[in-house]
Amino acid sequence: MRHRIEHINLRNGLLFVSPWIVGFLFFTAYPLLSSLYYSLTDYNIISEPEWVGLDNYITLLTSDTMFYKVLTNTLYMIFVGITTITIGAILISILLNSKRIRGMSIFRVIFFLPTLVPLVVLSVLWIWVLQPDAGVVNTVLGFLGLDGPGWFASPSWSKPGLILLGFWGAGNMIIIYLAGLQGISDSLYESASLDGAGPIRQMWSITLPMLKPAIVFNVITGVIGTLQSFAEAFIITEGGPDGSTTFYSLYLYQNAFQYAKMGYASAMAWILLIISLLITLALFKLSNGFGSEE
Repeated sequence: MRHRIEHINLRNGLLFVSPWIVGFLFFTAYPLLSSLYYSLTDYNIISEPEWVGLDNYITLLTSDTMFYKVLTNTLYMIFVGITTITIGAILISILLNSKRIRGMSIFRVIFFLPTLVPLVVLSVLWIWVLQPDAGVVNTVLGFLGLDGPGWFASPSWSKPGLILLGFWGAGNMIIIYLAGLQGISDSLYESASLDGAGPIRQMWSITLPMLKPAIVFNVITGVIGTLQSFAEAFIITEGGPDGSTTFYSLYLYQNAFQYAKMGYASAMAWILLIISLLITLALFKLSNGFGSEE
């Protein structure tokens, strides 16, 4: 009797989760395994796939010089861009957490508003904001007697321009840090003050360790988002100038849909998966030692 009840419960449970299982098999597992198969073939969508084994991977890692350029561009945005945006977002969230300034809720809304702008509109807006000749930023710099950079028209300044765009839209990251800060007890800061700790020491010994879960979450999601970054570079620069904003996902898209090299693009996708896993594991490893006491 007990065995029969367990069997019925198992059947009912499987029936309830069957929509998810079917969806997972058709929309996740099947495309994943298909891309692995296509990565081992020469496939241009029109004709039948032709088995080539590891040739796509070998070509990517040994012969495709553009592959290393787009990988360098992407890693620059991860290590320089994510680091810059993270530091800035933490500092802004600390300022927004101040209880001494009246109307602070208005400033919080102002910093969050850019995240509500659609990405396409945001990209077009920043083409105008960072326009070298008559853009808002360079016009303000001109009033100050400074020559503004070329931004998206310059290979040296195109990536910093995209970092500036990402920082302007970092409202979600700021909100998460702000929520973490509000969860830190004021008694910790009061005790630290009594022990003679100044603001910098308090931030290093209390604020940052207590924000560790939020920092790890934001950095990992930021890294994954950067590895998948496509729309901004595609809309603003189309990968230029001189390939300086051709990021990994954009180059993958070009191979798949512009050059009709679907097998080659599938190999790129699997290499991207491996890179994402390695970076994520490294971040978890580093985070384990961050803020820990000897």
